[in-house]
Amino acid sequence: MIRIVLVEDQAMLRDSLACTINAQQDMEVVASLANAADALEATRRAGATCALLDVCTENDSSGIVAARLIKEELPDVRVVVMTGLPEITFVERAREAGVDSFVYKNVGTGELLGIIRSTMEGYSTFPLSKQRIIPDGVELTPVEIDILRLVCESKTRKEIAAELYLSEGTVKRHISEILAKTGYDNILRLAVHAVSNGLIVPGM
Repeated sequence: MIRIVLVEDQAMLRDSLACTINAQQDMEVVASLANAADALEATRRAGATCALLDVCTENDSSGIVAARLIKEELPDVRVVVMTGLPEITFVERAREAGVDSFVYKNVGTGELLGIIRSTMEGYSTFPLSKQRIIPDGVELTPVEIDILRLVCESKTRKEIAAELYLSEGTVKRHISEILAKTGYDNILRLAVHAVSNGLIVPGM
């Protein structure tokens, strides 16, 4: 039996998922939560074998942060992270946290259940990292994405340089490259576009 801790802050979706999972012969929801900050304790207490975590949950808690804590303390627990946001860094950050599989919420229920089962069997499922800022498919490097994220968090060029251990001149050069790639003439205008379209979620 796959014993699942479910973390989803939208009550209707959480209840619907729990109902669907509990209808399966090989699965049961052993804890259902709105806040990812409680996921580790719930996983430990319920003896769960799988954690299904939304990325952005109640009280601004992160399912990716929770996933890292679960994998550090309970490495045998399989972790599946899900999101409805097209945020361009979630997939890579989930990999770095040790997440076993990652899924967007636009998949069908049958596909989600299949991903949970295959993850429990040791297979990982990840979508292609969404690093697109404009429709015709501009690819940004990881450093460029880090810089754009920090711009979206209203960091100054000096603060960005300090946080990424770069010189201010290097940051300026990267910003110029980002603008050249995306066709924007102003990094703040690009930041507004990225945030308003869910491509960057500041602070997450």
